[in-house]
Amino acid sequence: MSSLITAQFTRLVLDTQPDALALSAARRGLMDYFACALPIVHGALSDTGLAAVKSVFPPIGAENRALYFGYVSHSLDFDDYHPALRGHPTTVVLSALLALTDDRDDATALLSAYAIGVEAAGRLGLAAGTQHYQLGFHSTATLGAVAASAAAARYLGLTPLQTQIALGLAATQAAGLRSQFGSAAKPLHAGLAARAAVNAVLLAQAGFAGQPEGVIDSLFSSHGDGRQRPDLLTADWGAPWRILQPGLEFKRYPTCGGTHSAAEAAFALRENLLEQGITADEMPAAISRIQVSFPPGADTAPHIRRPVNGVEARFSLEYVIADALYSGAVPLMHYGENPVDPMIAALAARVERHADLSAPPDEWDPELRFHRVTLTLHDGRQFSDIVTRKQTAARPTDVEAKLRSILQLLPQLDGDRVVHDCALTQPGATARLIALLNQ
Repeated sequence: MSSLITAQFTRLVLDTQPDALALSAARRGLMDYFACALPIVHGALSDTGLAAVKSVFPPIGAENRALYFGYVSHSLDFDDYHPALRGHPTTVVLSALLALTDDRDDATALLSAYAIGVEAAGRLGLAAGTQHYQLGFHSTATLGAVAASAAAARYLGLTPLQTQIALGLAATQAAGLRSQFGSAAKPLHAGLAARAAVNAVLLAQAGFAGQPEGVIDSLFSSHGDGRQRPDLLTADWGAPWRILQPGLEFKRYPTCGGTHSAAEAAFALRENLLEQGITADEMPAAISRIQVSFPPGADTAPHIRRPVNGVEARFSLEYVIADALYSGAVPLMHYGENPVDPMIAALAARVERHADLSAPPDEWDPELRFHRVTLTLHDGRQFSDIVTRKQTAARPTDVEAKLRSILQLLPQLDGDRVVHDCALTQPGATARLIALLNQ
């Protein structure tokens, strides 16, 4: 392992410039960020954890604003995902940057730092290795803190030495466990990571002394279980930019990304049953058994089998499949804090999970993930459909349409103004967007 890994990483963070395509992708990411944060900030869905967060960490000052922004933007679990990170980069990176923006109105600087943060996040995910997530760490929280500190150092114009110290300070604060999924602690992870990034860069900027080398190396070795690949942190940096390839994956459904291919297989099966003359109302009575198979370990994140509320249901393969079959959709309003729908829950109880042992373990290559859903009817007929993760990811998400659909839930906001401001092409747009978060 190179003893100069942090210095090499720092040079790339500070000295490279994302191209026009990367900046365009960053604009889409910012638009998605606000689509995910505004329903919580403006009360379209309740979040009982929000009051506690604001009470303990009043959103005054950059550190606490970063925590608040991170919490609200990840609260719905509707925000973007990056496969190399195995987590959600934007909620942490943009929350830190927006918390540090104050009166700055430099869209190019903001978007460049954001794209650098996504690059850092993807690189950190590759370098941490295949076991980091499997060991139980929440990559959004652990690696996200370091990625966001890289973006923030770039944005504030820290010196190379200050940046190295900031990266080490963020790495030493990296924390977050997957066992908190299905609770308000998961979005709190994003907030704490953004806060860690902000305090790391501000301390370094103020002259605080920390180790400039060896801390990121230690993060990988202590959290990688021998599978870490530190060389991947800097190799082929920006070629292509990680915000473009494999790119940010914008969610179409407000549930764990590990449920999406299963939902789409269920949609196809629902259409099949409708073609057979079985109406939506008749489906629960007609279906006797539902099976879902996937590579071993592919259900690590969506692990909750019998959710009691919509927050837990986001991480339930069973419930999402049943909702897709029964509703023909995975509606945002089904995944708030209210109790689960009894009809959907009853259908979900018939779902059986089966790891397909003929497939390679998910940790080897999550890109090979698939979900095969099989329905058995009471009359003995069977219907099956399989959707791969690659198929789901390849289908583009219309981020502007997603934002506009969210804004329909918030008639008190000027929807056209919000959409236009997310392009960051008009003076004052950044300040107006931040004001929407500071409610």
